[in-house]
Amino acid sequence: MRAYKTISIKLNSALIERILQWAQQFEEVIWLDSNSHNQKHSNYNAILAVDALTVLKTDAHQAFEQLDEYQRLTNDWIFGYLSYDLKNDVELLNSKNADGVAFPELYFFQPKKIFLFSENEVTLQYMNMVDDELESDWEEILNIEIEKAVVNDDKVKIRLRTSKDSYYEKIEGILNHINRGDIYEANFCQEFFAENTSINPLKSFLHLNEISRPPFATFLKLESNYALSASPERYIKKVGSKLISQPIKGTAKRAATLEEDELLKQQLEQDPKERSENIMITDLVRNDLSKIAAKGSVTVEELCGIYTFDQVHQMISTITCEVPASISPATILKNTFPMGSMTGAPKVRAMQLIEEFEDAKRGMYSGAIGYISPENDFDFNVVIRSILYNELKKYVSFSVGGAITALSTAEGEYAECLLKAKAMREVLENA
Repeated sequence: MRAYKTISIKLNSALIERILQWAQQFEEVIWLDSNSHNQKHSNYNAILAVDALTVLKTDAHQAFEQLDEYQRLTNDWIFGYLSYDLKNDVELLNSKNADGVAFPELYFFQPKKIFLFSENEVTLQYMNMVDDELESDWEEILNIEIEKAVVNDDKVKIRLRTSKDSYYEKIEGILNHINRGDIYEANFCQEFFAENTSINPLKSFLHLNEISRPPFATFLKLESNYALSASPERYIKKVGSKLISQPIKGTAKRAATLEEDELLKQQLEQDPKERSENIMITDLVRNDLSKIAAKGSVTVEELCGIYTFDQVHQMISTITCEVPASISPATILKNTFPMGSMTGAPKVRAMQLIEEFEDAKRGMYSGAIGYISPENDFDFNVVIRSILYNELKKYVSFSVGGAITALSTAEGEYAECLLKAKAMREVLENA
């Protein structure tokens, strides 16, 4: 059972920093922030979950079955992440590439304390065992003194796991598979990393969020592992019997003037390569949803819509369906994971080639962070535009990639990677 208290409050950057600074005392923290994007299908402006009562932490073996059991037994809110490499629990695949970040492949927790922010108020949900802390916690948050960032003279030295020459060779190898008809599209990624380095995770997240302001931002702390995410993409959401998936495929840079910016948006909308990428993945998502959807309910609500964010323009499609009440959240996730926008088509062959051509294990990158509610509703982002930090190993990583199709060129794909890496690189090099 939980105690409830609703307080009239409007989020602002100073309050968010106080909330997250207060949360650092706990081993388990997830902050999910929409940055006030009034996106269709959104429920909350922001959510904070802290302080685990119970935890599920496991590798890929029978991970979705374990998640299903854990969710049923807790019958409560649970928050956490799915790593990309849970693909090995879905299909007969493996992950043998270098793993610098070394996070668990699945991690969920049942929080003692939850804060649900709407536009003008916050509802605190505290387990009865800690409900006597509800008033004092909120008072502490409001009065906390914001820590100043400590200037670190040791700059984070970013390295590329894949050299530019090697990247070009790998693109040509993938294009050979496309030209042979093995696949239509593959999402190929590369890792940027730094070893023997330390960052301030909270200050780095606040900087990343300030310059990106995406609709699915996340600050995650699970023991000594951190994810600082400026994700613009929803993987999948469930409200009642309705599922919503919103894959992103298609990226264009922002321009300095309104006229140039509008022209870039129009070019993205009409670009045959970007549209073909998006339509292929929309088709893949329709196929994934059809495995668990009520017959005839899969619908493309929006195809190739153009959305503008602080760093880039993106092409986003929205696919929905109805799902029978008998199908559990973990079953839905297993049948749609990993998300099509981060794999390719056909999905299994694309994932096999991703493992062959990429130089790093993806881990949490291109996985998903989110929650499942007591009512079996859920919402998960796609972990892209994200910095991963293992504090114990002093290892920092971020990865970027793009969809390779028959119309791709190595030069164009490499330029798109650098565009997507820009915000994370800026944050780390000024950490």
